Amino acid sequence: MSEILEFDDGVSRMIEASYTIPGFVRRRAEILGLLSPRTGESILDLGCGPGFLSADLAAAVGPNGQVAALDASESMLGLARRRCEDQPWVKVGKADVCEIPYPDVSFDRAACVQVYEYVRDIEAALREMHRVLKPGGRFVVVDTDWRSLVWNNSDQERMARVLAAWDEHLVHPALPGVLHSLLGATGFRVAQDEVYVLHDPVFDPNTFGAFAIGAISMFVAGRDRVTGEEATAWAEDLMALGREGRYFFSLNQYMVVAEKV
Repeated sequence: MSEILEFDDGVSRMIEASYTIPGFVRRRAEILGLLSPRTGESILDLGCGPGFLSADLAAAVGPNGQVAALDASESMLGLARRRCEDQPWVKVGKADVCEIPYPDVSFDRAACVQVYEYVRDIEAALREMHRVLKPGGRFVVVDTDWRSLVWNNSDQERMARVLAAWDEHLVHPALPGVLHSLLGATGFRVAQDEVYVLHDPVFDPNTFGAFAIGAISMFVAGRDRVTGEEATAWAEDLMALGREGRYFFSLNQYMVVAEKV
């Protein structure tokens, strides 16, 4: 049975730090480009996390616009409130993705970044997004396909067990493969689909791969036939490969632009 990652204070601060790495800064710029926010618009940032994207969206729409920054984690919401405190047109609040606390046709645009992969009833969540968007409203979804992972290591059997245990941190580790059909079934038209590659050909502490080593080793220890000692050895192996010049990490995320029909 899946034990979804809990976004408590410690995990939230760790994720906040990861959002400052160059790969995620570039990704945020690409999301903004795909979303194309305009002055005065009303935009939903669903699963806002620590609020980096919400703050950028608020700067784009200006004080005559509105950004609704929603998340299910109180720890994340605290970070988002502090990040957006100088932008009072950002409304930060707690919500479930299947119960968005806004009336029908409230938003011109919406973003949902690495959220639906944690949601059991995705169709219900997408129907709810369809409800709150205005006709023709643009919606950017970003999710990871963990099947695309390429990670050099010295023990393939151990890597397989670690990644199998890591799959338990979410509900849908390969969501992008079915996202188009789910969007079509819930009233959206897919307008664009882009692949964003997190690619670290060398070990660098300021990359997603390095962040993932810490997050994965912490989560999998003692889970699904992975002992704490094995999790530590797995992490140390990857860092040793980095020192030896034999490190390689690559992972695909998918940015899907959908429009409300």
